[in-house]
Amino acid sequence: MAEERIVEMETVQLGIIGMGDMGKLYARTFSAAGWKHVNVCDMPSKYEQLREEFEGTGVTVMKDGHSVSRQSDWILYSVPAEFIDSVVATYGPSTKIGAIVAGQTSVKEPEIAAFETHLPDDVFIITCHSMHGPAVSPKGQPLVIINHRGTAEALGLVERILSCFESEIAHLSYKEHDRITADTQAVTHMAFLSMGTTWKHQDSFPWFDSTYTGGIENVKVNMTMRILSNKWHVYAGLAILNPSAKAQVRQYSLSVAALFKLMIQEKEEEFVSRIRAAGEFVFGNRGNREQILLSDNLLDQYSLGSVPKDKRKPNSHLSLLAMVDCWYQLKMNPYSHMVCQTPLFRFWLGISEYLFLNEDYLQDAMQAALYCKEIREDDMEFMMSARGWQECIALGNMEGYRVRFEDTAQFFQNRFGEAAVIGKQMIEMITRKTTAAPGSSVAPVSEQAANHA
Repeated sequence: MAEERIVEMETVQLGIIGMGDMGKLYARTFSAAGWKHVNVCDMPSKYEQLREEFEGTGVTVMKDGHSVSRQSDWILYSVPAEFIDSVVATYGPSTKIGAIVAGQTSVKEPEIAAFETHLPDDVFIITCHSMHGPAVSPKGQPLVIINHRGTAEALGLVERILSCFESEIAHLSYKEHDRITADTQAVTHMAFLSMGTTWKHQDSFPWFDSTYTGGIENVKVNMTMRILSNKWHVYAGLAILNPSAKAQVRQYSLSVAALFKLMIQEKEEEFVSRIRAAGEFVFGNRGNREQILLSDNLLDQYSLGSVPKDKRKPNSHLSLLAMVDCWYQLKMNPYSHMVCQTPLFRFWLGISEYLFLNEDYLQDAMQAALYCKEIREDDMEFMMSARGWQECIALGNMEGYRVRFEDTAQFFQNRFGEAAVIGKQMIEMITRKTTAAPGSSVAPVSEQAANHA
């Protein structure tokens, strides 16, 4: 078996079309693992630059996707979801007979449609999705494999190829993948982006505001900065091109608005009843599951600001209350989505869990939501920001998404460097906790049961 594996790594040719950050991560990982033939390409204008970057690495830079497709036995399209159809239409017909084709887009329905439309009938379609960004170690992270059109032998080869990432493999269908990523990624990103847009409209840096002091707030701030420091098209594709995302994003916006209306009318009984029902639905049947996050004291160390914790002002945590209400209204159990968790989703579910399972925190949040007038303008801006993002996604407006994203990111760009360091530390912390927790591995599932941060 070991000899067969060596022969396989010396003879099977791997191809990557699209050398963005994830394409480069895959190429370097394959080469370092011992695969002797790793063929890659990007746009022809980047050919010389890529040749210099990968000189001496064992990675062969080719001029275009035709060259990669003709020679490679396994081919990965690592391009933005909005361009997948045009790129596959260009290079798909050149695919080697009997090759296995995959994509690294985070929305699989348009990817599968492109493959079915433009690939020859004599190739296999076994696609994949690493549920993390290029700056996160793939070890222990979920990696989805979708066998859409492939034999058991072809699937076995794919598993051996991807085994060098040391990720937790989940076998899903593409429809289930998209349904779950709509929640674990699209809605999570929208919530963080809505907070960022709120702070921009308020002309306020949250690390200087005593309303945003403490462990939960550090997660909100640092993960928002992490998203805004990345490329807009990753998040736009997830939200706009995923057919399952629009309904979930719409419900989150509706939940924010419904709760805010109860808050400003101070309808305490109705507001508390709704929050309690949502909390019971999401967190009432956790069983013996270990809590996701660590102590508040640990989270306190990841602060961008210097406001003392004892100066903390009340916070309604409307963003978290609305997310739990959203899950409740959709009758969606977020714990069932851990098969496709991303670090960002784990943090988002973790701080929601942390709030709802701490009765003092939850009581404080509900009382602040109903009666603390000094934070009401922040909550109003958050409701407006959430609705703005939802409408942009509903219209399928890529350009509008880009403008909103970049305009918000511009406001915070001077802190991205520091936030990147702290965010990386937080991701490493939550990743260590994930892989160390008993029973935390991602188990394969038969049907699609949902990164990229």
